[in-house]
Amino acid sequence: ISANEEFDYVWVRIGDEYLLMAKDLVEPTMKAGKVEDYEVLPDVMKGKQLEGLVFQHPLYADRKVPIILGDHVTLEAGTGLVHTAPDHGEDDFNVCMKYAAWGLKPLGTVDGTGCYTDKVPGFEGQFVFDSNVPVIKKLAEINALFAKSTFRHQYPHCWRCKQPIIYRATEQWFASVDGFRQEALDAIDKVRWIPSWGHDRIYNMIRDRGDWCISRQRVWGVPIPIFYCKDCGEHIINDETITHLQKMFAEEGSNTWWMHDVKELLPEGYKCPHCGGTEFRKEEDTMDVWFDSGCTHQGVMKNDPDSGYPVDMYLEGSDQHRGWFNSSLLTSVAINGIAPYRQVLTHGFTVDGEGRKMSKSVGNTVAPQEVIEKYGADVMRLWVASADYQGDIRLSPKILKQLSDVYRKIRNTFRYLLGNLADYNPATDAVAYENMSELDKWALMRMEQVLETVTDAYENYQFHVMYHAIHNFCTVDLSAIYLDIIKDRLYTEKADAKIRRSAQTAMYHILDTLVKILAPVLSFTTEEVWQNMPAVEGKEESVLLTDWPEKHPEYLDADMEKRWNTLLSYRSDFMRALEVARKDHKIGHPLDAAVTIYADGEDYDFLSQWQKRLATLLIVSEVNLVKGDAPADAMAGEHHADTKVVVEPSSHEKCERCWKHDASVGSDPDHPTLCARCAAVLKE
Repeated sequence: ISANEEFDYVWVRIGDEYLLMAKDLVEPTMKAGKVEDYEVLPDVMKGKQLEGLVFQHPLYADRKVPIILGDHVTLEAGTGLVHTAPDHGEDDFNVCMKYAAWGLKPLGTVDGTGCYTDKVPGFEGQFVFDSNVPVIKKLAEINALFAKSTFRHQYPHCWRCKQPIIYRATEQWFASVDGFRQEALDAIDKVRWIPSWGHDRIYNMIRDRGDWCISRQRVWGVPIPIFYCKDCGEHIINDETITHLQKMFAEEGSNTWWMHDVKELLPEGYKCPHCGGTEFRKEEDTMDVWFDSGCTHQGVMKNDPDSGYPVDMYLEGSDQHRGWFNSSLLTSVAINGIAPYRQVLTHGFTVDGEGRKMSKSVGNTVAPQEVIEKYGADVMRLWVASADYQGDIRLSPKILKQLSDVYRKIRNTFRYLLGNLADYNPATDAVAYENMSELDKWALMRMEQVLETVTDAYENYQFHVMYHAIHNFCTVDLSAIYLDIIKDRLYTEKADAKIRRSAQTAMYHILDTLVKILAPVLSFTTEEVWQNMPAVEGKEESVLLTDWPEKHPEYLDADMEKRWNTLLSYRSDFMRALEVARKDHKIGHPLDAAVTIYADGEDYDFLSQWQKRLATLLIVSEVNLVKGDAPADAMAGEHHADTKVVVEPSSHEKCERCWKHDASVGSDPDHPTLCARCAAVLKE
């Protein structure tokens, strides 16, 4: 009954019988028994007053049943009294152990096949779940049945076979954690946990962990190498028996235990060290699989001089703080005094696009092989890198389609860089950094910043940070800005013009850096790129054999970064105005446009420094900067509201080579359809 002092118990008289139950449950109990004529006696008792009161077992005359107190008894249902079997259920076992002096201990009422033993006379040999009706009939026969009804309740089932589980109190083998608990906690502090919350999770588990039950009642697994003397019943495990078994296991594997009889498993002529007996039986329980996997560091790494110990990293799912990470730590600290790993990385699980657990029965699984066949292995790898693995990772056809689009953007960036480096020789055509254009220097600065971010992301296993940094660099910094702006000089300038070689030098460095920092993820794509890059002396056979890109701190210029951040904010405003003009059909291609910018004060002062380069930066034919008020139809900037823009079609003829509208078109009689710059290039 309940040990709670707030619970009241009373006697209820029904005719000549007296029933004990919780006061608050009298009415529902009588209703369940369809009893209307009853009397509740006035005396109210607490559980402590009833402790030790002895009742007669309804089925067995020689069995007396005492009342004991338990904290797990509640008033949610029933009578407030709970039948207690120390063989079955953790609460029952623990509460009976408190009363072990009264003889309350496991009896062995159910055997390993789920059937009653001879400890349950009249029902021995019957399967537990087949015995409900016979027991009810027996109780009714002896007039010991108050009421019966049918109800459904939650009951533990095996997750694999879906069958109900029978709890049994059985003898087990334990590994004591108390002897090295503090050493294990100290070892946890020396390990790098990724994410950092992994430290507290496993620390608290080890701190609060009781003895480790290492035995399992299974017909498969690694055996527990212990013998029992049939004469005295003592267990036997010592250096002599273990040494003999080690030799046999080394030759035949762990199946040795099942292949040989007990005499062959013991040294010849072995006698029990306790009583001198010569008849033995072997342990039938198997080792907990977590003990097996937790010892892999010893069998695999400790005995391999080429692998090193402790290992650099253990990597597994977030459930392994109570599993593999835990068992590996305990066994390694117990044996070697240190953790088996320097770092532990924890990841979440793969779920579908809606965050649901993947299940074949639901039909929401995504097979990696199908993804690889449809998109290629690199898209699969890119998806893994793009996700924040610290939580559950979503995967669906829609997500893969998005990732394949990102992959194509990155691949197209590589193709563009390779295509424009076809006539570039890094050994002879490179332009010194100090002689490069400022736009090229800006591109190198951005590449250097991305390299720093990506290097740090890899070092800290933040792969999604790496993914976003590279994706943003390829789509924004390169595609939308740098590569778009330099197309003109790449395509129209003389092949060996300094301004063109300057761009190619920057592009080559960007390509060389990008291909190396993406190689860990897009392994196949980067290898293909590497094989098509310009050949240089000492070039490695594979990108996977190269060193990490060297840092170039000279590319980092705070003043230039500030200056270009401001310039690009203006450019964003002006490009927005061009897009509006295109949608309004004022212009077709941006090179058809003549742009007039109206600015005052600091806006004008800043833009005037760039006036000669604004047309190139905006990829238009001409830009006029005007100081003063703008006309009413001028468009205000989003970032610089005081700066206004007017976009009109250019009034000049279009050069058929560079597509710019220029007043000089037709000025060279040899090239009447070209501008002066293009004509000069062709003449050279």
